[in-house]
Amino acid sequence: MVELKNERLSVTIAEKGAELQSIKDANGKEYLWQADPQFWPRHSPILFPIVCSVNNDTYRVDGKEYHLPRHGFARDTDFKLIAQSDRKVTFALESSEETKQVYPYDFTLSISYVLDDNKIGVIWHVQNTDNREIHFQIGGHPAFNIPDMKAGDKQRGCIRLDNSEPLNGLKSYIDGSHEMIEIPVEAENGMMEFTDNTWRNDSVKIHNCQVHRAELLNKKGEAEVTVEFRTPVIAFWSPFEKQAPFVCIEPWYGLGDPRGFDGEFKDKPLMNHLLPGASFMSKYVITIG
Repeated sequence: MVELKNERLSVTIAEKGAELQSIKDANGKEYLWQADPQFWPRHSPILFPIVCSVNNDTYRVDGKEYHLPRHGFARDTDFKLIAQSDRKVTFALESSEETKQVYPYDFTLSISYVLDDNKIGVIWHVQNTDNREIHFQIGGHPAFNIPDMKAGDKQRGCIRLDNSEPLNGLKSYIDGSHEMIEIPVEAENGMMEFTDNTWRNDSVKIHNCQVHRAELLNKKGEAEVTVEFRTPVIAFWSPFEKQAPFVCIEPWYGLGDPRGFDGEFKDKPLMNHLLPGASFMSKYVITIG
């Protein structure tokens, strides 16, 4: 474990998956979900080189088939700690013979965490170290404790979005799949109230850059956690029929295969492309309080 700490927050990160493990304030209050396997055994996995799923866990590059599990392999792979200071830590994952069995490209994926007052910046950096164009998706999946929810309570919460206009999401299904068909998001004037029933069709996916900030509110209407992002998709998820005491706020550069898609990997919706020697960098920011 690696720790970043200041007067406002303490943050811990594991080398496995370069995954956030804890976000506590100065009073010891925990904001990040603590991976109880009864509900969901993760905290904040990195999604790479795919977001969501490829159909039948199978995809094609130049006609050859490869297989990847949901959300890719980075979340279950050990990263190397390559730099650390009082306020910033960086982990890296390089392609290997093992990764090329499931993802046939050379790359370096770096994940940095920057602690600044009550903010945590999560920075993604993908470098193409191959001699050909590479294709990838990347996303975050942080899970936050629902304010004011106690053990045994029915799930109920509210997320305030930075767009008060009517919003469109993608038609999704409980198996995690979706279609490129727009449906109205159940939000009014930017307020998305949620219960366990909200997840009856898996996640709520808002695409086309309609939203750039999501605030998880307590019963007083105050933001306990804010996530800011510039990604084309933001997804919200909690496991259906579990009354889970957490909700995920997920910034994505990518989408899973639409139902029936059987094309080449590079032609998936919201695919990112890098020429040899090029790199991609983006970040999202978590604010506590």
